[in-house]
Amino acid sequence: MKAKKSLGQNFLNDISVLEKIINVTPIKEKNILEIGPGTGNLTSFILKKNPRKIFVIEKDEYLANILKDKFKNEITIINDDVLKIDESSLINEKLTVFGNLPYNISTEILIKWILNLKNYFWFDFLVLMFQKEVADRIIAKSNTSTYGRLSILSNWKLNVRKICDIEPQSFTPRPKIRSSLLFFTPRDKFYNIKDPKNLEKVTRIFFNHRRKMLKKPFKQLFGSNQKVSDKLNIDLNLRPQNLNFETYYKLTAEYENLSG
Repeated sequence: MKAKKSLGQNFLNDISVLEKIINVTPIKEKNILEIGPGTGNLTSFILKKNPRKIFVIEKDEYLANILKDKFKNEITIINDDVLKIDESSLINEKLTVFGNLPYNISTEILIKWILNLKNYFWFDFLVLMFQKEVADRIIAKSNTSTYGRLSILSNWKLNVRKICDIEPQSFTPRPKIRSSLLFFTPRDKFYNIKDPKNLEKVTRIFFNHRRKMLKKPFKQLFGSNQKVSDKLNIDLNLRPQNLNFETYYKLTAEYENLSG
């Protein structure tokens, strides 16, 4: 089957990797959501673990029909764009999510989920595959070259752990880059931000100037008001990658307070 480059399709067919994915977390009697099932290789492994219900989201109509023929009524197929779907409305219980995410929209999918999260998590676990470069940015810590907006947003309400790297030969067609499997779990406690889009805005403004000192983005967000930097004990001669997660969450709360 020819993969569609426009949809970022790379089909995972390495049995050892499929087994590793399916054993990340117990799913017996769980409700499952799979993003981008493709030809159903991972779906078959999920079914063997006896989940309660499986939803799959597949944008490609041709693949959706293949899945329908292959699995009949064993799964619920949603032939639509994952970016347009409200996953929390699929079922009145939490979902365990698996996804070999399309490379071209993987960060968009993750950011959509994070920014739309309320105090209630519609999932209990996310087991997601990204290209390695993106995964490295998600799990990056402050004072590293890969640390940035994606790290800060991802770690706000979620714990993130890397499971393994996956080589190109595990896919058909072979991508030119390596992939990484990440495991996300909801945090019990997280910093209270009124509107997640403000966190997205604050981090965007800071990391638009990642090689410059903090003075410029501070002035853009807070004007000539030095109270915020004094209150949070921030040295404005530092650069954006020098501030840790918590500092960005506090900065967003201060921005919300000043914005009314």
